[in-house]
Amino acid sequence: MPNTPRRTAEISPKLVRELADILKDTDLSEIEVERGDLKIRVARGSSAPQTVYAHAHAPAPMAHAPAPAAAPAPAAAPETPAQPTGAAAKDAVTSPMVGTVYLRANPESDVFVKPGQAVKEGDTILLVEAMKTFNPITAPKSGTLQEVLVGDGQPVEYGEPLFVIA
Repeated sequence: MPNTPRRTAEISPKLVRELADILKDTDLSEIEVERGDLKIRVARGSSAPQTVYAHAHAPAPMAHAPAPAAAPAPAAAPETPAQPTGAAAKDAVTSPMVGTVYLRANPESDVFVKPGQAVKEGDTILLVEAMKTFNPITAPKSGTLQEVLVGDGQPVEYGEPLFVIA
């Protein structure tokens, strides 16, 4: 009987990193994804996320099995975001989701708006990318953009102040 190797889905390091980032950005302790025979489970340990791979069906034995992939290295401590104070605090617009901020539509474009610029209700101020979806964050009222409290490409948490309109 000929020995034919079984085809299994390949493990994407990018997917593992994205899952680890989701753990880091949320209060989840573990996350699991299943694709066909492949099952990837990423769990948060005491200090850093741990990655565990398990196949739903045992793969055919291999003469030289590859070494398991190492868990992603913990990221440096995030810098403390700017917090508006006084009157600016009541006018601050907060992030409706966890994600990454983009101040421009693409790297070659100008920023959507600059501090000191007048904006109308509904104008796009910035984008928050979450799960490969770019979500426009718009001005909730007309006024002047006083301050942008986040940087381009910066990760943000739910409820984190993004900008101030007065």
